[in-house]
Amino acid sequence: MPAPRLTGLGTGVFAGLLMALWGGLDGLLMASSADAYGGFFVLVCAAAALWVRPAELYAAPVAAPLAFTVGLLCVGGPGHGIGSRLQQVFTNLALQAGWLYAGTLLAGAIAAGRWLAGRRRRRR
Repeated sequence: MPAPRLTGLGTGVFAGLLMALWGGLDGLLMASSADAYGGFFVLVCAAAALWVRPAELYAAPVAAPLAFTVGLLCVGGPGHGIGSRLQQVFTNLALQAGWLYAGTLLAGAIAAGRWLAGRRRRRR
């Protein structure tokens, strides 16, 4: 794995772009599969938490729910217009809360583990 190099903003952009791309592909190719979207989200959360700089570990669990929502905007679905799109986003946020919590908690756990490992290294 490459060394952690993403800034806090970079982590958000990285996760948001990946989820937007996956959301578009999910909407086009898999008819908005919630499991495929959620599974990819968990992977993106893990990658973001592993690649963020040690000084900005707090950014990984903060960027996760934002990236999830950005991706949902790109999933698409029936209906046209802003109102329909927002209704779909809020509905998906409610229905896929388990994936959202799992990814955010994973990013937080990885970030906390990296922070503790960094503290131990500095003590030595």
